[in-house]
Amino acid sequence: MKNRILFSIFLTLFSFVFTVSAKQEKYTKHTVAKGETINMIAQKYKVTPYDIYSLNPDSQNGIQLNSVLLIPPSPVIHSSQSPTQSDTPKSHLVQPKETLYSISKQYGVTVDAIKAANGDMLNNGLKIGQNIKIPSGNGQNTVAVSKLAESAKVVAPAVTKPAVVKAAPKVEIPKGETTYHIIEPKETKYGISKKYGMTIPELERLNPQIVSEFPIGFKLVVSGNAVNQAVVEITKPAVDNTKPNVETTKPSVETTASTSSTKKYLEEYVVKPKETILSIANDYGMSEQELISLNPELKRGIKLGMILRVPKGQRKEPVKKEQGNLLKTINTNARKQLALLLPFNISKIESDTINSTQARLKKDKFLNLTLDFYSGALMAIDSAKVLGMNVDIKILDSQETKNSSNVSALVRQNNLESMDAIVGPFYQSNVEKLAELVEPTKTPVISPLSKEDGKKYSNLYQSMPSTELLRSSIFDFMKARNGNIIAVIDYKKGSVKQYIQEMQPDVRIAGLSAKGSFVADSLKVLFQKDKLNYVVLASESTGMILATTSAMLTAQKEYQVQLVILEPNDTFDFEEISLTRLTKLKLLYPSLSRPNETDEANQFDVKYKKINKIIPNQYAIRGFDVTFDTLLRLSQDKTFEETIQASPSEQIENKFDYVQNATYGYSNNGIYILYYDTDLTIKEAL
Repeated sequence: MKNRILFSIFLTLFSFVFTVSAKQEKYTKHTVAKGETINMIAQKYKVTPYDIYSLNPDSQNGIQLNSVLLIPPSPVIHSSQSPTQSDTPKSHLVQPKETLYSISKQYGVTVDAIKAANGDMLNNGLKIGQNIKIPSGNGQNTVAVSKLAESAKVVAPAVTKPAVVKAAPKVEIPKGETTYHIIEPKETKYGISKKYGMTIPELERLNPQIVSEFPIGFKLVVSGNAVNQAVVEITKPAVDNTKPNVETTKPSVETTASTSSTKKYLEEYVVKPKETILSIANDYGMSEQELISLNPELKRGIKLGMILRVPKGQRKEPVKKEQGNLLKTINTNARKQLALLLPFNISKIESDTINSTQARLKKDKFLNLTLDFYSGALMAIDSAKVLGMNVDIKILDSQETKNSSNVSALVRQNNLESMDAIVGPFYQSNVEKLAELVEPTKTPVISPLSKEDGKKYSNLYQSMPSTELLRSSIFDFMKARNGNIIAVIDYKKGSVKQYIQEMQPDVRIAGLSAKGSFVADSLKVLFQKDKLNYVVLASESTGMILATTSAMLTAQKEYQVQLVILEPNDTFDFEEISLTRLTKLKLLYPSLSRPNETDEANQFDVKYKKINKIIPNQYAIRGFDVTFDTLLRLSQDKTFEETIQASPSEQIENKFDYVQNATYGYSNNGIYILYYDTDLTIKEAL
C-alpha cells in the first residue's frame, strides 16, 4: 500500500566553500544571536548586507542561530571637511539606478579614478549595495554638498559664493550651529549619516528618538544642538547666465510640525534567493501594489540582492522550510479528529420527485465533482489506516450552494470547534463562515477547491493557489532567466492587458491592426538576439494563435523564442493547432498540478480504477491529495500550523507550500512551471 503514495523529495543542501585571504585577521567573526537579521548585523558593524553576502554566500538562504559569519572591516566614514584636510578615499553605498558616471559627477571625480581606487571590485560592473571607494577630487568636491543642495531638504545655515558660475552651489556647515534634515521616503540611517559625514551612532546620539524608530517626516539634528526645532530648507539660487559672477541666495527658514505620528516607519530589506514580490509583500502584511509603490524599481522585476524599502518591524521572520518526508515522522500515539464537509446535498436528491438519482447524476456537474473528490478522499483515508494513523474522521453533508449552507448547524450539532482540522466546504463564502465560527479555538479550516481571495481569518488555509499568484509566478520565472518578455493580447482579453500594464509594466505589448488582428512585423521588431524571447499569448482566437505561432516558428531561424500562456486555454486543443507546433515552441505555462508518470502514481491509478471502475480525474486526485496531506500533518508531533510553517509537501499531482498571507490566514504557493517538450511530453521547467 505504501508504494502508491508519492514520497516527498529531499532538497539537497550544498555547502559554499570560499577562501579567506592572508589578511583574514582583519575580518571579524560574528556569532548570530536570537532574532538577529543580516540588516541588523550590517548596521552593527557599519557595513552593507552585500558585504556580508560576499564573504558568506550561504547566508543568502537565511541565517541560523549560533552560526558564524565573517564580517569585513567597516569602511572609514569621513567627517565633513575640505579636501585639503585629507586625501583619504571616502566610501559610497551604491543605490538603485546609480551608475559610475552619476557617482563620478556627484563627487567631482573621473570614472577612471573610481575604477582605479576600487581595483578588481568593479570588473563585473557596479552592483546595488556595494561599498565603493571614492578618491579625492583634488579640491573640486567640497564634501560633495552640491548633490545635497539639489535635494531641497538638506539643511544648512549659510551658502557660500561659488567660485565658478556654472558649478552647483556648495554648502558648508559651520561648526557649532544647528542643522536639520527631514527624513524622506526611501531614506535610511546609513544613507543620511553618509550624506553628513557622520556615523550611525553619532546620528543616534543627536537624535535618541530614532534608536528604535525611523519615521518619515521626522526632523533630525545633523549638526550642533536642537534649539528651536526649526526646519531649514535650501532653495536653489537663481542664476543669471549673462553675469560673470552670481551670488547665491540665503536659505529660507520655516518651522514645520513633525508628522511622525501619521507616517509609516521604513527600513531596508535585501532580496534573498527564490523570493518574489508577492512573498515579500505577504511577509510584511501588505499588497503587491503597496510594496511596488514604496519601491518603483520593482516594476522592472525583482532580483537577488535588491535593497527594498519596507515597513519597519512588520516582518514576521519565516521559519526555514525544508522539503522533508512527513511519512517518516508519523506519530500514532495521540488521537486526532478530522471532519470533511462535502456538498452532497442529499436532502435535495431525496426531495426531487421528477428526476431519479441516475438522471440527476447525468446532468448535475457539481454533484459529480463532489463525488469525484469524495472518492479520492476515501482513498486517502484507506491509506491512512494502512499506515496506522490514529485519526477519527467525520464525513458530513454541508448542504451548500454558492450563497447558503448548513455550516452553523453542523458546528453546533457536531462540536466542530473541537476538531483538530476541517476540510471543506467547497464554496468560499461557506468556508469563510466556518473559519469564523471555529476561529476562537484556532481549528484549521482547509479550503479544498476555491481560488478566491479570502477574508482575514487566521485559521483559514487556501489550498488552491490564486489566479494572481499563478500569473506572478510565471513572470517571476521569465525575469529570473533574464528573458525578453513580449505580450500578444487579443482585444477581448482586456483584463490580461490591464494586469500586464499595471503589474508587469516592463513587458512590451505587440501592436495589432486596426481590426484587432495580429501583425507579424510588430512582434519581430521586439525580438532580441542575445536573449530568450518569451511571447505571452492571450487569445482564444484560433486565427490569432496560428498567426502568432507561425511568426514565431519563422523567427526561430534567427532568434531564441518560447511560447507562454498564463492560464489553461481550450483553443490549443483544437485540431487546427497541432501538438508538434506547440512542442517546437516549448509552450510554457503555470499550473496548479503536474503530470506524474512515476510507478507510485500509476499504481494509484490502477487501485482507483479497480475500486471505482474508472481512471481518476483531476477532482478525484485533488480529493486524495488534500485529504492525505491533512492527515499526514495531523499525525505529527507538531501542531498542524507548525507543520505548515516548517514542511512543504508533494502528493500525487499537487504541491502544498503554505505561506501566511497579508489578507487571510494561509495561501498555497505550490505552483508548477511546465512546458511541452519535443519528445511530446509535459515536463517541469527548472
